[in-house]
This record gives sequence, structure tokens and C-alpha cells, in this order.
Amino acid sequence: MPFSVSAGTRIYWKLEGEESARGLVLLNSIGTDMDLWDAALPALRKSFRLLRIDTRGHGASDAPAGDYTLAELAGDVFGVMDHAGLAEAAIAGVSLGGMIAMEMAMTQPGRISRLALICTSATMDPGAWNDRITKVRSEGMTSIAEMAMGRFLTPDFIAANPAQAATLRRQLSTMSAVGYAGCAAAIRDMTLAQRLAEIICPALVVTGAKDVSTPFEGHGEHLLLAISGARHVVMPGAHLAPIDVPEELAAVLLSFISAGAAQG
Repeated sequence: MPFSVSAGTRIYWKLEGEESARGLVLLNSIGTDMDLWDAALPALRKSFRLLRIDTRGHGASDAPAGDYTLAELAGDVFGVMDHAGLAEAAIAGVSLGGMIAMEMAMTQPGRISRLALICTSATMDPGAWNDRITKVRSEGMTSIAEMAMGRFLTPDFIAANPAQAATLRRQLSTMSAVGYAGCAAAIRDMTLAQRLAEIICPALVVTGAKDVSTPFEGHGEHLLLAISGARHVVMPGAHLAPIDVPEELAAVLLSFISAGAAQG
């Protein structure tokens, strides 16, 4: 299994697709791992060299103690790209993954060809996230599982896909509380909103019509206003678009990233 070591932390990743294909890095939300993208992979792997990563603190990656920063998480991804031989790539990130993607585009813009920001935000309520961190560190992951599932997916999706929802809930409940809290601290402490104008690559903002965590109002709208030339697409699903509407999301990503290839 491929691991990269970033500042002493092992980061788990998978690379697939033709070496000559355009690179696309897929980043997960907080509380999920690279499996978040599984349902979208059949459509995406036909056109891209796909790099998936378990964010620090998630999945098979290490979960060091303490608070993480977006700079650290972005550094992890750049380190994996180096090991995978991707000098440049498009980045698609969901929620926390989108926040990491924005940090990457600000710090090493020459390595990011296109940016797909999916159900994400540049600003969240620090107090609410601090409360969540305290709860997870004192009571464990099961203490927030019900709340998180209600934000991840709609009740209708959960009712129609009970096995899929149960798997997601189990992954969330059994993940490292240390890793979740570390990444939650990166969300709490982020300073992206003040720097959005630094993003110079083409950007796509994807919002979910039923997303209660990062809806268009107060989240997606700010990204569109602050990132020059950013485009907007509304998906019919909730927060975890790669699970809720995988085919629709894959089609949007294919169109957006392929447009960049056509332009040279």
C-alpha cells in the first residue's frame, strides 16, 4: 500500500489511470476517507489519472495528536503529488477537502490547473467547531455521529439506501477521534476568507440544493463573489455530493476540467 511521509506523518494514497491522462486529485470531507468517491470513480477514471488521498487523521493515514492546520493538510497533499509524479493537477475537494484545495491554490498556484470546490466554504462558525472538538475529545466519535449523518445526507437518501448509510455511519463512528478533532481545528482556525482573491486558476463552485452544512447562502455565494471568474453549479443533493449524486457530479467535473484541457 502506498504511503507518503509528511512531517513524520504517514499519508495513505492511491493512484490509478493512464500516465498520459490529465491529473485529478480527489480530496475527502471531514469524517470520511477516500471511499467517499467510490461511486463517481467509474465515470472519472475513463478520462483522468486519479489520485485519492486519506486526509491526515482519516482512513489509513496517521492521526497524530493535537490541532492540525490547513497549511499542514495542504502540505500533505503536495507531498503525495510529489511521490505520485504529479507536478500539476486539477483538485476536487468536498467540504474540508475543498478548504485544503483552496489553501493549495493560494500557496502553490503553479501546481493547480483547475479547482473544483464542492459543498465547501471559506468561513465557518469557530465557536460551533470548537464545541464539536471538545465533545469529540471528551466523549468520542459516537457522540456526534447522528448529528453528522443528518448533515451528510438527506433523510430520503438514508431511507432509500440504508446499507450505504449504515456503512458511512460505521466509518464515522469508528474513526479516530484524535484525527477528527485535529482536522476540525483546521476548519475552526482557517483564514481562507481573507485570501480568496489570491486564487488565480479557473474555479468551479458546486453547491448542494439540500446541503445544510455549507449551503449557497453564506458559503458558496462568498466563494463566487471573491474568486475571480468562478463558475457555479447547483447539484440536487446534500453535503456529500459524491455519494448523493455521483454520476451528476462526475459529469460536471469532466466538463469543467476537460474545458481546461481543450484550452491548452
